[in-house]
Amino acid sequence: MRIQPSSLRAWSLVALAMLVTVAAEARNLSLPETKPESVGFSSERLKRLDAGMKAVVDRKELAGIATVVARRGQVVQQMTYGQADIAGAKPMQLDSIVRIYSMTKPIVGVAMMMLYEEGKWKPSDPIWRHIPEFRDLKVYAGNGPDGQPTFVAPSHPPTMGELMSHTAGFTYGVFGATPVDKLYQQSAPLAAPSLQEFIDRMAKLPLLYQPGEGWVYSVGVDIQGYLVEKLSGKPFPEFLRERIFEPLGMKDTAFHVDKDKMSRLATIYQWGGEGLSAMPHDKGVNEPPGMPSGGGGLYSTANDYLRFAQMLANDGQLDGKRLLAPSTVALMTANHVPDAVKNQSGKFGIGNYRMQPGFGFGFDVAIYEEPLEIGSPAGKGTYLWDGIAGTWFWIDPTNDVVFLGIIQRRGGPAGVPNIEDLSRQLTFQALVEPSK
Repeated sequence: MRIQPSSLRAWSLVALAMLVTVAAEARNLSLPETKPESVGFSSERLKRLDAGMKAVVDRKELAGIATVVARRGQVVQQMTYGQADIAGAKPMQLDSIVRIYSMTKPIVGVAMMMLYEEGKWKPSDPIWRHIPEFRDLKVYAGNGPDGQPTFVAPSHPPTMGELMSHTAGFTYGVFGATPVDKLYQQSAPLAAPSLQEFIDRMAKLPLLYQPGEGWVYSVGVDIQGYLVEKLSGKPFPEFLRERIFEPLGMKDTAFHVDKDKMSRLATIYQWGGEGLSAMPHDKGVNEPPGMPSGGGGLYSTANDYLRFAQMLANDGQLDGKRLLAPSTVALMTANHVPDAVKNQSGKFGIGNYRMQPGFGFGFDVAIYEEPLEIGSPAGKGTYLWDGIAGTWFWIDPTNDVVFLGIIQRRGGPAGVPNIEDLSRQLTFQALVEPSK
């Protein structure tokens, strides 16, 4: 029997794909790997990213880092540095389990957008339509002549779109010192034993500002966690597991860490005057929490989160599993912060992120609308977020680049470059042929 050349080519492609898959598994990658030059990156210039990340560990500013750069759905560089646990001499790995804190938020945003596609809510809905306990929320209006805070009715009921873009009027209670922050501290809604008790406490707290007239990082995504549970009719963690984690193969992502995985759990370090000091693991780390925090409760790995990020970069699908339509991803990653808020000279923001012309916020992700105008090398429309222990990611739809960084450190040394900004700078200087 004569084998046609076309058949040989087909079998060669299949064999190559199998080899790439095997190689990726051997290197502990969750996406296929390719040579940097095949997708426009310079191997030589990527060494600068490698050196920059390694130097931070060598200076003992961090215990360990894992970074992954992917383009067009393929990994062009993955590196690990230092330790996941210094005392135990456990090296940082792509499957090291870490607390991702606020990188939980984009995952919850995807869950909400899935329910949006099912017609369960729309951005213009008042929140109280889905949470009746919020029908009579008041707004802080300053202190009266007696020095006591005064409260007024909202100019309009805060909407679902405002909830998802941190413009509804909620706050966290830990980043400010206003009378509203103090009320949050007294009520401790995030310490509630259940999502329902969390909502009951929140219903008694005032909004910090009139809806739509500010941007303040807030418990809004914890409220979304409750909404996922209510709108879907399933426990919040179960919805995430069934609808997101299992379809994407995110096998190590959950609100707790199973006992048989504890050997892979990284230690979180606190930066202080003496350098790094280990923090104890969360109490109840092995048990599902009574109140799963949509704002910051998940544990994950570099491998798992890379698959989540690549799904978004692929306009809502990965490996034949579609979670969202492209139009829904576009809605989620478009700016929803009013210009009147962004035009207030960076008054509103958190950490290095300031709402301003060229930089805004969508539904649970920040967005570089016009990055060149604000001095960033990122492509237009790049969206991103990070976590308080230092995990970070961004997705650049213009250049089809995904970047993921994993560290476990609270706080950091003063006067040194922000590692997230540094990684972005060192990644994009290596993208020398973006048309490839």
